[in-house]
Amino acid sequence: MLNIRSYNLGPLQTNAYLLTGADPGRGVIIDPGMNPGALLRAIEGMEIEAILLTHAHFDHIGGVDEIRKAKNCPVYLHALESEWLGSPKLNGSLMWPEASPPISTEPAEYDLAEGQVLKLLGLTFKVMHTPGHSPGSVSFLCGNDLFAGDVLFRQGVGRTDLPGGRERDLIDSIRGKLYRLDDEVKVYPGHGPRTTIGYEKQRNPYVPMQ
Repeated sequence: MLNIRSYNLGPLQTNAYLLTGADPGRGVIIDPGMNPGALLRAIEGMEIEAILLTHAHFDHIGGVDEIRKAKNCPVYLHALESEWLGSPKLNGSLMWPEASPPISTEPAEYDLAEGQVLKLLGLTFKVMHTPGHSPGSVSFLCGNDLFAGDVLFRQGVGRTDLPGGRERDLIDSIRGKLYRLDDEVKVYPGHGPRTTIGYEKQRNPYVPMQ
């Protein structure tokens, strides 16, 4: 049983997710964004097994440093973005000074790759490499819950005009991987409300079913 709490963080209203399983005292965090005070308060007294990053844009990593230092927990990130955590230029925080100070933190402890299986919280998380929004974008599938980062939104998709973005790759990721999941799979995106694979296959104007 996966319990999911979401936190809307930072000026770009990034969705951070706090996951717990059978033991409410152990958690996993996905994409801790900027100004993570509410999330830090929620995990007081909790052991955090891992921070999972769907990608390393600044609005998704702004809280990594505080949480990693507070909880001494490892960070997981796709190898293609291994240098981004330490580079304000690569993670984009230099591009929007009005939204973020330069962000730099230590490298991730673990690389992620397509098809990798993570055992966390007594549950299984499958790693799906879903590039397009960024080269190392991944989605995490746990049962019927998909954490898609900035790949697929409710009636929307991630932008592809940032460094390393590519529209063709994004469409291939959505059609070739995400749309092949069961219609009932719930999608938890990096911004905006939850949706389902079935809903997006029928109603997403950017990537309609062929």
